Amino acid sequence: MPKQNNIKFSVVSPVYGSLNVLEELVERTAQSLGQLSEHYEIILVDDCGPGNAWERIQNLAQQDPRIKGIKLSRNFGQHYAISAGLQHSSGQWVVVMDCDLQDQPEEIAQLYAKTKEAYDVVLAKRSQRQDGWFKKISSKGFYKVLSYLTGIQYDPDIANFGIYHQKVITAINDLPEHIRFFPSMVRWVGFNTTSIDVVHAARKDGDSSYNLNKLLNLALDIMLAYSDKPLRLTVKLGLLISFLSLIFIVITIARYFIGEITVEGYFSIILSVWLLGGLLIFIMGIVGLYIGQTFEGVKDRPIFIVDKSINLD
Repeated sequence: MPKQNNIKFSVVSPVYGSLNVLEELVERTAQSLGQLSEHYEIILVDDCGPGNAWERIQNLAQQDPRIKGIKLSRNFGQHYAISAGLQHSSGQWVVVMDCDLQDQPEEIAQLYAKTKEAYDVVLAKRSQRQDGWFKKISSKGFYKVLSYLTGIQYDPDIANFGIYHQKVITAINDLPEHIRFFPSMVRWVGFNTTSIDVVHAARKDGDSSYNLNKLLNLALDIMLAYSDKPLRLTVKLGLLISFLSLIFIVITIARYFIGEITVEGYFSIILSVWLLGGLLIFIMGIVGLYIGQTFEGVKDRPIFIVDKSINLD
């Protein structure tokens, strides 16, 4: 593909772990971008993971002003680190990719080529994921539950890796919500979107930071931020219980008049109390979670805090 020297590219990569591949990440990314344009920037966002990533990012940035670094004040999470990088990106096309080299920089040219077909977003679909069985199963379950609760269909083979037009990134940056989940935000803002198959590489260094507990917490946050379906389900559950209770009352009255019930049952009363008590606590808990998220939102705190930066304008 001929160079597009009138176009600037930005690559945003949140850094958490995988320190031993940072130099290779930058080298391969710079080489791939250099084949497309002389104007590019690589933004590495240190999310305060294990090890001293910031020292390595500084060394890389001192060698090339097109390598830019952002250090957050604490660990805010992957999608908040992505948001920090996006807010400081200036390219006409922005690539988001992980730092562990499972997203291969050599695929950027293929992603950009697809944008020539009038697409604003081209997502990378990992047709053959090079992950362990637990991560594959947990990821598939996570996205299936998330799709059901939010009403948005998610493909477990598509994550953050993709190329996005500047107008898409601008729209995402303008979203005010405090709970950030990049794939959901991309789908919400719309624009012309497609996906292509890419080669997914095996992890070279470290392990995934997402365990089952983190996935469940992430799913809960996204559900509360992007869907009111749990509240709707509790209403349906209440109607169902009311309907079944009405049938039970009719049956009980009929049995009483035909003489099948002579002594009122202690067990049925206790069972009803425990069942309804548990359901009430469950429903109050769901409502409480939504109120808690509203409380966090009205605080209007920043979604991340930048501690240090290098080579940023």
